[in-house]
Amino acid sequence: MTDALTRLPDAELEVMQALWALDTYPAHTADIAARLERDWKAPTLLKLLSRLEERGFVRGEKAGRANLYTPLVAQKDYLKAESRSFLDRLHGGSLPSLVAALLPDAKLTQEDVAALEALLEKGDR
Repeated sequence: MTDALTRLPDAELEVMQALWALDTYPAHTADIAARLERDWKAPTLLKLLSRLEERGFVRGEKAGRANLYTPLVAQKDYLKAESRSFLDRLHGGSLPSLVAALLPDAKLTQEDVAALEALLEKGDR
């Protein structure tokens, strides 16, 4: 796994999301392709998986003529890194700024407030 996760281009992220959605690893390219929203040709999918392997996001292996892939980066780790990057880049690391931008005209319910308070309390530990 890479020390600092790099932001993936949309196509590579889509492939990673398809891989993360699978239950068992290593996964065959056909299983990954079945989870994709796009109907990419095999060479395109193999190229994207090759790029992900070069970036350290997946490990590829051959089993006869089959290509098999295992994620090396957990989805939750990537989501955490991307969320932090988004918060830092667009809101200067300010969570209140992000919340204000997401909910400029919305009214928070008591349940919303309670859920946010629980998250904030959990973050203090």
